[in-house]
Amino acid sequence: MKKYKTALSENQSLLEKLGPGLITGAADDDPSGIATYSQVGAAFGYGMLWTAIVTFPLMIGIQVVSARIGRVTGDGIAANIRKHYPPWLLYGLVVLLLVANTINIAADIGAMGAALKLLIGGPAHWYAIAFGVASLVLQIFVPFPRYSPILKALTLALFAYVGTVFVVKVPWGHVLYETIIPSVSFNVHYAIGVVAVFGTTISPYLFFWQASQEVEQQRAVTGEEPLTAAPQQASRSLHRIQIDTYVGMGFSNLVAFFIMLTAAATLHMHGVTDIQTSAQAAQALRPLAGEFAFLLFSAGIVGCGLLAVPVLAGSAAYAVAETFQWKIGLGRQLLKARGFYMILTVATLLGVALNFTPIDPIKALFWSAVINGVIAVPIMVVIMLMSVRRDVMGQFVIGHWLKAVGWIATGAMALAVLAMVATWGR
Repeated sequence: MKKYKTALSENQSLLEKLGPGLITGAADDDPSGIATYSQVGAAFGYGMLWTAIVTFPLMIGIQVVSARIGRVTGDGIAANIRKHYPPWLLYGLVVLLLVANTINIAADIGAMGAALKLLIGGPAHWYAIAFGVASLVLQIFVPFPRYSPILKALTLALFAYVGTVFVVKVPWGHVLYETIIPSVSFNVHYAIGVVAVFGTTISPYLFFWQASQEVEQQRAVTGEEPLTAAPQQASRSLHRIQIDTYVGMGFSNLVAFFIMLTAAATLHMHGVTDIQTSAQAAQALRPLAGEFAFLLFSAGIVGCGLLAVPVLAGSAAYAVAETFQWKIGLGRQLLKARGFYMILTVATLLGVALNFTPIDPIKALFWSAVINGVIAVPIMVVIMLMSVRRDVMGQFVIGHWLKAVGWIATGAMALAVLAMVATWGR
C-alpha cells in the first residue's frame, strides 16, 4: 500500500488528531439512528433522554478498546478474531454484522432519498440510486487520504440537530429533571426502546470500523508501524486515540440527545407518538416547529447519510475481507483489493435494491437496531477478552480503568437485552 505522508508529529493540532474516532462517532448518528432516536423521543417523551448520558462513557470505553486493538496489532477486529478464536465464532459474528449493516444501508439510503424529496421534490427512489452510486464512486476511486477529510467534513452536518433544538420551544428545567431522574416504564415497549437506543448507539459496525481505520491510517503514513513492532510510537498514538474518541463519542451522544429532545418537545408534546422514519419525523416537525426546523432536520438526514453509508459498507467489507485474509483497505487500488471492494459494492447495491422490493427496510430498521444490540454483546465480550491477552496486545494490554468501563459497557448491553426478553409478552 502506498504511503502518503511522513510520520505524525508530536505537535499535532486538535483538528489533526481527530479522525477515526470523530468519523465513527458522527456515523453513529446516521439516518437510521435519527429515526430510532426520533421514535423513542416521540413515543416516550423526555423519559428516554437519560440513555444518551449513560451511553457516553460506555461508548468511549468500548471504542477506545477497539481502536487500540487496531493500532497495537496492525489488524482489524475480524482479523484478530480469526487468529485467536474458532472459525464458527468468527463466521457467525461476521454474517450477523453483514445482515444488520445491509439493512441499515437500505434504510439510510431510502431515508436520504425521502429527505431530498421533501426538500426539492422529485423521485425519492432515483435519489436513492444516486446516493448509492455516489458513495461507491467516492470510496473506490478517491484515494483514502483525500477521502478521509471528506468524511471528516461531513460530520458538520450533525450540527443541524444542535441548531434544531434552538428553534423549538424546550422547557429546559423539566428536561434537566427528567434526564437526571427519568420516568422509567417497566414494560416491553420501553425495554425494546432502550435496547434499540443502545443498539443504535453502541453498534458492532462502529467497533469494526474504528479499529480498521486505525490500521488504515497507520498504513497510509510513512514511518508508522503497529505498536507491537514500534512501541516508541505508543505514547503519541494512544494519546491521540483517546482525544479522538472522547471528542467523537461526545459529539455523537450530544447529537443523539438533541434529536430525542427535539422529538419529545415537539412530536410527543403534540400527541405524535408513532414515527417510523427520519423523513417522517422531519415532515411532522414542519407544522409543529416551523419551516426552518424542518429544513435543518431534513438537510441533516442527507448529510449524515453521506457519511454513514460508507462507514456501514466499509465496516462490512473490512470484516469479510479480514475473515478470508483478502487484501483490504480504502487506500488500495480497485484491482489490488478486489474482494474488499466487491463486498463494499454488494452491500451498498443490496441496500439500494431493498428500496425497490416489497420488503420494507424502514420497518426492519427498528429491529435492526435491536439485532445490533443483541449481537453487540458477544462481540464486546470477545473484544474485551482480546484486549487483555498478551499474545494479542503484547505490552499494551488495557489498564484497569479501560477494563472496568469496557466490561461495564458489555454488562449494560447484556442487561438491556435481558430486560427486553424478561418483559416480552407483558
